[in-house]
Amino acid sequence: MTAPEDLSPRSRLVHDALRAKGIAGEIVMLPDAASTAVLAAQALGVEVGAIANSLVFQCDDAPLLVMTSGAHRVDTAALAERLGTGPIRRATPEQVRDATGQAIGGVAPTGHPAPLRTVVDADLRAFDEIWAAGGTPHTVVPLTFDELVALTGATVADVA
Repeated sequence: MTAPEDLSPRSRLVHDALRAKGIAGEIVMLPDAASTAVLAAQALGVEVGAIANSLVFQCDDAPLLVMTSGAHRVDTAALAERLGTGPIRRATPEQVRDATGQAIGGVAPTGHPAPLRTVVDADLRAFDEIWAAGGTPHTVVPLTFDELVALTGATVADVA
């Protein structure tokens, strides 16, 4: 655990957003960057499926955050059909930064300049504890599935 005052400004925003929602999870600083689900799982000693991978897409001219199990790839065509939206396309690094204030590899489920439409992978429900990025590639935060859904106001869906 890292004391809130020792967090980077991006991770401090995540910490404050967690507390505002009554979530007690503490941001953990990793010694090495964990910018992929595999690296995060290795660093934490957990299954890759327990990593809530944050992926930003563009959908209907707006950002869409998909929190998917690290064991999955998002099927954008199937997800668009399930959500009843137009096409879903991967956001550019600039679009990710504009939407979240965070860089790819460290996008947290919260702490963004404005709320994002969010989808949470239903398969994350299988884990008692899941781990999401904490605003930088060096930070992660433990959450329960219910906390993640409440934190983001997400739609729960199959994403693979």
